[in-house]
Amino acid sequence: MSIDDVTAVAGEALYLIIKTAAPVLLVSLVIGLVISIFQTVTSIQEQTLTFVPKIIGVFLAIIVLGHWMMNGMTEFMIRLWTDFSIYIR
Repeated sequence: MSIDDVTAVAGEALYLIIKTAAPVLLVSLVIGLVISIFQTVTSIQEQTLTFVPKIIGVFLAIIVLGHWMMNGMTEFMIRLWTDFSIYIR
């Protein structure tokens, strides 16, 4: 296995990680932004106020998008294990 092959597999893995994590991170970002705007408008300065809504939003995002996320990771792992004989040369 050449360095180009390793770089290609690593790049594909990193792209999959970003593509899989992005929706959940965006949900958390949007919820945090909405709560921050609410805190600014109401002058509530409680740091722990965003924790529970973010956790609920992330769990809901994982419930809704979990099937898609697992399919992407499973397909990548199946492709890695299928091509395993190529990688050990």
